Amino acid sequence: MMKIKILLTLICISSMLSCYAQQSTDSTADKMLVYQLGNGGWPKQLEDKSVVNYGATLTPELLARIKATKDLHATFDNKATSREVVYLVKAYKKTQNKAYLTAAEKGLDYILSAQYANGGWPQYYPDKSSYRSEITYNDDAMINVLKILQDIATQKNDFEVVNPAYIKKAEKAIAKGVDCIIKTQVKQNGTLTIWAAQYDKDSMLPAKARAFEPASLSTSESAGIVRFLMRLKNPSPEVKSAVAAAVKWFDTYKIVGYRFDRPSDPKTNIKTAALVADNTANTWARFYDMEKNTPIFGDRDNTIKTKLEELSPERRNGYAWYGNWGQKLIEKEYPKWLSTNGK
Repeated sequence: MMKIKILLTLICISSMLSCYAQQSTDSTADKMLVYQLGNGGWPKQLEDKSVVNYGATLTPELLARIKATKDLHATFDNKATSREVVYLVKAYKKTQNKAYLTAAEKGLDYILSAQYANGGWPQYYPDKSSYRSEITYNDDAMINVLKILQDIATQKNDFEVVNPAYIKKAEKAIAKGVDCIIKTQVKQNGTLTIWAAQYDKDSMLPAKARAFEPASLSTSESAGIVRFLMRLKNPSPEVKSAVAAAVKWFDTYKIVGYRFDRPSDPKTNIKTAALVADNTANTWARFYDMEKNTPIFGDRDNTIKTKLEELSPERRNGYAWYGNWGQKLIEKEYPKWLSTNGK
């Protein structure tokens, strides 16, 4: 029975491609059509937990694994769904292959359907298990989606090719998304700071994700949020305040004279993650305590450490615990934005 299903799948793909034989094609876009799930989204992993790889040949064995992947695997994590929609729109503009535009618009429908009433987006939809249902800024999941909608609303980056009916839908979704961003900016004694990586979908309070990702102020994600807010035309007073407060926080809590690196031990040649003195560099920890504004580090056993050196070797060397996420924001991007948008 499985062999028959695989054969039928191959026949369907062949038939689909032959229908567009007179049109230009894009091999990666063609594969994206195959990987797209029934609900319009895309997975980052298949049912067997193998990572989606558009460079891989669509063998009968791989097609069987794709076919076995359920809609619950649709996600915005690791740029899934957003990267496909962006790619397919560009592929359509280049080739005029309508199959690509149809798939991209189906992806847009999925994006719009996944938004919560409070304006946030989950990491996965419709899967609500564990932290997957949380409002997710982590790894720019929600921001990647909002940037697509913003491109639709402003008719930029090739998104002028989608059905004009999406413009109003995008504008409405963006307004709700911005409202969510404003409401979730963490306050300390009434003072705005930055954002956590994820939030409870109901209470809209900061939440933890994986064991080593505690509820905390998150610099990498916050930098992406600020950049998105600075893309908005005619920003509201609330948006201006949010941006100014976040940039002030980044400037206040930068770690001066250090960079994150993995130097080798001269005796063992083993590389270990560490802060290295560098008078030309500034850096920020990935996570900060929401009350003390001090760096914190999560381990796989759910413990929270205050020093990088206290982590297990696997976690210490397996995560980007520091980065220069706020550097360009402070030095170039914010001053440029401020010159146009005032204080």
